[in-house]
Amino acid sequence: MEARQKQNSFTSKMQKIVNHRAFTFTVIALILFNALIVGIETYPRIYADHKWLFYRIDLVLLWIFTIEIAMRFLASNPKSAFFRSSWNWFDFLIVAAGHIFAGAQFVTVLRILRVLRVLRAISVVPSLRRLVDALVMTIPALGNILILMSIFFYIFAVIGTMLFQHVSPEYFGNLQLSLLTLFQVVTLESWASGVMRPIFAEVPWSWLYFVSFVLIGTFIIFNLFIGVIVNNVEKAELTDNEEDGEADGLKQEISALRKDVAELKSLLKQSK
Repeated sequence: MEARQKQNSFTSKMQKIVNHRAFTFTVIALILFNALIVGIETYPRIYADHKWLFYRIDLVLLWIFTIEIAMRFLASNPKSAFFRSSWNWFDFLIVAAGHIFAGAQFVTVLRILRVLRVLRAISVVPSLRRLVDALVMTIPALGNILILMSIFFYIFAVIGTMLFQHVSPEYFGNLQLSLLTLFQVVTLESWASGVMRPIFAEVPWSWLYFVSFVLIGTFIIFNLFIGVIVNNVEKAELTDNEEDGEADGLKQEISALRKDVAELKSLLKQSK
C-alpha cells in the first residue's frame, strides 16, 4: 500500500513537471535550436570546420530529448496509456532512431533524422496537433474529391490529346503528357503564356478548352478541398473544447468529493 502511494505521488509530481508551461516552452526552444543547428550544417564550409562541435551538440540534444520522452512516460498513469497516443509513438520512434542509427556508417541517415526532429514541434504544440488531426480526418472525404478530380482530369486529358496532339505534341502528344500538362494548368503556373498561347495561335477556339478546365479544376474542385479541410478543422476544435469542458467538470467533481470526504473525516473525529 505504501509502495503504491509512493508510486502515485511520484507519478503526480512527474505530471506536474511535464504539464507545466515552462517544460513545454523548454522543449519547443530545444526543437527550434535543433532546427537552427541542422540549418547551419547545410553550409559545407561551416560544417567542415566545426564537425566535432556539431556532433557534440547533436549528442547532447538527443539525450535531452530521450530524458524528455522518459519523463513523459513516467508521468503516464497507467504506463500503457503513453503508447495509446499516436503522437507519443511518433516522438518515441524519432528519438529512438537517433540511438539505433548512431555510428559513422549512418552519417547521412542521422543527418536526415536530425531534420525530422523538427517535426516534433507539431506534437508539442497543441494547436498544431489539432490542425494535423483535422487534416487526417479529411482523408476519407478527400478520397471522394480525388476520384471526382481524377475523372475530370482523365476526360480533359483524352479530349486534349485528340484535339491538340498534332498542334502541340510536346504538351498533348499522348495521355501521360496531357495529364502532366493539365496538372501544370491546374496549378496556374505559366499555363497561359507557356501552354495556351502557342496552341491558341494555331487553334483560335482552344481557349474554350483551357478556360473550362481551369474553372472546373481550380475554382470548383480545389475549393471543395479547402471547404472539407476547414470544416474538419472546426470539428476538431469543437471536439477539443468539449473534452476540455468535460475535464474541467471532472476536476470540479473531484474537488467537491475531496471536500465531502474531509468533512466526513472531521465528523468522525468529533464523534470519537
